[in-house]
Amino acid sequence: MTPARTQPKWMSWIGWVLTIGILSAAIIPFAPQIAARASQVSFDGPDWALWARISWVIKLHIFAALSALLIGTAILLQRKGSGLHKTLGWGWVFAMATTAISSLWITELNGNVWSFVHLLSGWTIIALPMAIFAIRSRKVEMHRRAMTGIFVGGLIVAGSLSFIPGHFMFEFFFG
Repeated sequence: MTPARTQPKWMSWIGWVLTIGILSAAIIPFAPQIAARASQVSFDGPDWALWARISWVIKLHIFAALSALLIGTAILLQRKGSGLHKTLGWGWVFAMATTAISSLWITELNGNVWSFVHLLSGWTIIALPMAIFAIRSRKVEMHRRAMTGIFVGGLIVAGSLSFIPGHFMFEFFFG
């Protein structure tokens, strides 16, 4: 059996810097709109009338994403490999798969076509089974990287992008 190859720490940092740079470049076109709306923002609480008007697919997507965020955070904070980790992990996989698949039917903001954010959904749909296969093959490091990447990209990044002015979450909380 050949020993596992380890990646130098500096290569990992290069990957993160490139990811942040690409995401920043994707957000730059929205900067004037964000700045203009930021000066008008006031938080008067959620707009429940807006919630009542959205489709069931969007409600399912939001519920699944929030569930995945809570479960994923709990998984990150506990010991890996335990029975609880495995049980919560399957719940997280189900919630992430539901979030990613439901997002494919949310296209209203882009004239009923997919957007950049849908690339993250496609990536999540492909990466989840790969991460499961990795842990079943006892490739713990590959599993850890894949699941962490899905958590960061599929939840944190995509979730942050949903707070751009004009998107539902921004309008729900600040509109």
